[in-house]
Amino acid sequence: MTSSVIVGEDEEDSFTKPLGRLSVFYYGVGHMLNDITASCWFTYLLLFLTQIGLSPRDAAIVMLSGQVADGFATIFIGELIDRFGHFKIWHAAGSLLVAISFSSVFGGCLPCSILHSTSLTIETLSYSTFAAIFNIGWAATQVSHMAMVNCITLNSTSRVALTSSRNAFSMVANLGLYAIALVVFGVSKADTKENTESQYRWIAYSCITVGCGFVIIFLMGTKEPRLRINLRESNRTRIPWAYWFRKILYYQVAVVYLLTRLVLNVSQAYLAFFVIDDLQMAQSAKALIPAIIYICSFVVSVMLQEIPWNGKRLKAYYCAGGIIWMFCGVSILLLPRSINSFMYAISVFIGIANALILVRHSPSAT
Repeated sequence: MTSSVIVGEDEEDSFTKPLGRLSVFYYGVGHMLNDITASCWFTYLLLFLTQIGLSPRDAAIVMLSGQVADGFATIFIGELIDRFGHFKIWHAAGSLLVAISFSSVFGGCLPCSILHSTSLTIETLSYSTFAAIFNIGWAATQVSHMAMVNCITLNSTSRVALTSSRNAFSMVANLGLYAIALVVFGVSKADTKENTESQYRWIAYSCITVGCGFVIIFLMGTKEPRLRINLRESNRTRIPWAYWFRKILYYQVAVVYLLTRLVLNVSQAYLAFFVIDDLQMAQSAKALIPAIIYICSFVVSVMLQEIPWNGKRLKAYYCAGGIIWMFCGVSILLLPRSINSFMYAISVFIGIANALILVRHSPSAT
């Protein structure tokens, strides 16, 4: 990695000391733009596209194009960052792509306006293109931000503190989205396609404004990290990327991360609609249930920053989060409509479980 520097044992001691709270804060807010736009993306994209006239099939194509682009971009961007470094440049470039493409998706079909066309095919192609660009930028920001943890500090407790701070502000971002959406949906009606587009446009612009503000704070407050290598290890050759595909640990970490994100994304995208369609709860529950989940996750994430961590403790907390989630899942499936108010109590435990499994999946690679 070109951003690597060689340090001796005396200089390395300064990087093993715990980080200050301000440094942890600056790092934690660096993923706010990604978090708030991703929350809006998974919660409202399919609903938005179908409400403006796209068929469920075309809406699914748009979503799928973004996810496929994200999958490929994550691999190649990770390799490029590992090879060339410059984390903050990748982060800034990715954030710029996210802001432009996100506003282009929820801001309406730009090619349709230029070509004065109402073709659904052009709409689908337009939204699919910007969805792919959005996910490429999102991947660049995510990978560069996550990779910084191991290069900012050598202290294991500080690394977990950085991850917990990132997760805590992820909860803030999600709560912020629901607050923005609640205000927009409350003051305007979506009785026409134009009004629907206007609603989501305001939500998108508000998310971008808030997220970009925190990106600026991150870029100004966080120094460009440089990978620290012990002097005794300086003569080792760089490990080729194909080496990891022969390691079982690589697949173990990948499966843990995949399953963690699957649980979080599915619960985020469908739980709010489940409480309305299946449990037939009040409309306010669609906002209250996610809010309770994220508030509980935020509180637990902050508490986890104060715990001294080691490998065994990380595994224990992650397993505890998984077990809690399994009980919550069973409870949701068996919960009858007659006592649907218990969903509020279940959401508390879901929030706790989310915080526990999130604090594990990033440090697991350290």
